[in-house]
Amino acid sequence: MSVQFSGAVSVFHDRRLPETAAPAGYAALIDAYKLPVPIPRTLSAIGTKHRVIEQGGWRIYTPRHAPEASLEGHLTFALKNEGLDLAVLKRLFLAVKEGEIAELVRQKPTGLYTRRIWFLYEWLLGRELKLPPADKVSYVDAVDTDLQFGGTGENSARHRVRNNLPGTPEFCPLVFKSAALNEFIAQDWKERARAVVSEVPKDLLARTAAFLLLKDSKSSYVIEGERPPQDRIQRWGRAIGEAGRAPLDEQEFLRLQNIVIGDERFVKMGFRQEGGFVGEHDRDTQRPIPDHIDARHEDIASLMAGLIAFDHSAENDLDPIIAAAVLAFGFVYIHPFEDGNGRIHRYLMHHVLARRGFNPAGLHFPVSSAILDRITEYKTVLESYSSRLLPCVQWEATQKGNVTVLNDTADFYRFFDATPHAEFLYECVRQTIEQDLPNETSFLRNFDAFRAGIESMIDMPERTLNNLFGFLRQNQGRLSKRARENEFAELTEDEVAKIEQLYADSFGQSGALSD
Repeated sequence: MSVQFSGAVSVFHDRRLPETAAPAGYAALIDAYKLPVPIPRTLSAIGTKHRVIEQGGWRIYTPRHAPEASLEGHLTFALKNEGLDLAVLKRLFLAVKEGEIAELVRQKPTGLYTRRIWFLYEWLLGRELKLPPADKVSYVDAVDTDLQFGGTGENSARHRVRNNLPGTPEFCPLVFKSAALNEFIAQDWKERARAVVSEVPKDLLARTAAFLLLKDSKSSYVIEGERPPQDRIQRWGRAIGEAGRAPLDEQEFLRLQNIVIGDERFVKMGFRQEGGFVGEHDRDTQRPIPDHIDARHEDIASLMAGLIAFDHSAENDLDPIIAAAVLAFGFVYIHPFEDGNGRIHRYLMHHVLARRGFNPAGLHFPVSSAILDRITEYKTVLESYSSRLLPCVQWEATQKGNVTVLNDTADFYRFFDATPHAEFLYECVRQTIEQDLPNETSFLRNFDAFRAGIESMIDMPERTLNNLFGFLRQNQGRLSKRARENEFAELTEDEVAKIEQLYADSFGQSGALSD
């Protein structure tokens, strides 16, 4: 197949370059082979200056970095400098003749990059090239762990490549070793969480955990714009409390959907049997206006099998929060159900963190609450991939206002760059450890002191005491005239003054701020 690699350009696929430069690596391959793939978050090009420039989603390299204008040249440049983009690689391998890949290997049978290309070709396409096993040379990692996070690794003697990909050909998003993630991991938030918990008495910790669980359940519904009754919130909270106890399977996903959906009359339960999208409908025509198009229903079984296999890889030494981000955001992009996807997506974060031993025993961090606090950032993270995926999906509207996908899109849900998602989830977990957990523990300590003070003054039922506290919190520590004349008319002026002082001593301003 004869292809032409373009020279210097100022705009590439509607994305402006910081300066006129020649696309390199994945950008050059996407352009030359007309690959219909989501454009990588960061692209590379060769400029004229003698320093590397990083700006606007571009990394402009110096002339000395320029690869040979060939399939091998740009592939090698990509693997060396840009890491693995499995969606691009698979579409590329489908576009070229297998003889071209085989010839690259024959020319350099011991080459580090040619062996990786050979392994990735066979791994992604599930078919072997007509090549003899590699000579006994040193093994090379499939994933360059200087650039991206990999798994534990299993040797492929045929290629002399260590398969440290963290997933399977059915589901394998990847995460780059960004400065933010490296810093998060170095800070060891798992140990910090244990340090915070170790200072809390067991009875107080149990109450804290129960409150945070309920808070997380309620927040997860609020994110979806729902205000369900308390019994549904409590039921979902109990489900979150059991997260991580067993590995995932298809039946577990169906069980979770049944818990999430309170009224099944208008929802088709189980995996979708038609298309799906996230977005709006045109007010006049009811034509879909998608922000995200879900995986084709024909691909759900394969995609979910890959996602479940990722969860079962207990030996996978991916950082727990990175693994949680990959699994949870991978699920929400697939969107396998007609309804309930968002809440199950956030449940999966709890599932992975608990299953991989990140949570202190008996405690689930209120991740949904932290997400609700960062809802704009959350939507931006979701769109960081959806906005690049959408142009690659060919679809038409159905008569019922749904969508039918016309092209093969499964690989775009199997393979994506989950770096922004992992960074976001780390921020949320940090917030729960630094703020939510200590704040709720402090609130309960203060409330216990307030209650003890009231009980030493007045014999008051628990419900009445809670009502009293609610009035004080709503009115910045003062009992309103209405409350003093109605619910608490029996209190003397002296008792009211002492109660208000007790509240101030116990809480200061914190009582008004607590949830």
